[in-house]
Amino acid sequence: MSIPTPHISAKQGDFAETVLMPGDPLRSEFVAKNCLENIRLVNNVRGVQGYTGVYKGAPVSVMASGMGMPSIGIYSHELYNFYGVENIIRIGSAGGISREVDLHDIVIAMGACTDSSYINHFDLPGTYAPICSFDLLKTASKIADDSGIKYHVGNFLSTDVFYSFDGVNEKWSEMGILCVEMETAALYANAAKASKSALSICTISDHVIKGGSMSSFERERGFGEMIGFALDIAASI
Repeated sequence: MSIPTPHISAKQGDFAETVLMPGDPLRSEFVAKNCLENIRLVNNVRGVQGYTGVYKGAPVSVMASGMGMPSIGIYSHELYNFYGVENIIRIGSAGGISREVDLHDIVIAMGACTDSSYINHFDLPGTYAPICSFDLLKTASKIADDSGIKYHVGNFLSTDVFYSFDGVNEKWSEMGILCVEMETAALYANAAKASKSALSICTISDHVIKGGSMSSFERERGFGEMIGFALDIAASI
């Protein structure tokens, strides 16, 4: 496949080596317009906005992934394999299922369990365990510690099902899973296949076990600490 791809209209060189990837196109626009300098829109196919700009002197891009593993699977594959992107940092929301996490907490995925069949298309002779880039995780941990950011590192559940049956999340919670979301396992698998790097950072927007949730406006605009954290990581790579 050549560029532009069916899903990204950018030209070669339009993306920085590091891309922040929220799910929501409106969050992509918000990050670009409020956090980056010298921004330019490099993609808007299907309204999936992608911008490139500068943060603390470092080139950084931000582009939405859409919802779910099929969607982030497409965009991350094309960024890694056709646009020279080396690092993707997912910045999203997640539902807490560990009693150790609370609303607004930042969680980082060391690994991602999944109930999805996405991994099957790699045709591996066993069960694959998607994990993050250790270098990105190490950088993230140092920045968080130096900045006094409260965070949790552990296992995520990437699911294809938003409205799950009663009791399912409790079973994952008993296995020490921090939270449930819908993208990380596919991102980490694509990064591994392309020999690239990925890290997933989320804010707990609701808690499945303990109850409570953030509003849709807070989800769109209220993730400032996580966004600043991810941008500092991007500028330090």
